[in-house]
Amino acid sequence: MNALTVTAKGQITLKKDLLQHLGIHPGDKLSIDKMPGGEIRIRAERPSGSIADFCGSLKREGQPSLSIEEMNEIIGKGWAGEL
Repeated sequence: MNALTVTAKGQITLKKDLLQHLGIHPGDKLSIDKMPGGEIRIRAERPSGSIADFCGSLKREGQPSLSIEEMNEIIGKGWAGEL
């Protein structure tokens, strides 16, 4: 069993082997569920959705679509500080 110590601020630190077991990396999120009997369940949060969900999300009503060439030109101007 892995025992954890609670700090005065009420925080705990998960040991590296537990994080590896969960597949957690810096910046990732954990999901914590309260279970009966004073237990908790900790799981790695995995992103949901797909690229298909994203497609079309940048479309602006009443605005024309941009070609790849137009997008590249705008990006180039942005990098050059012209926008």
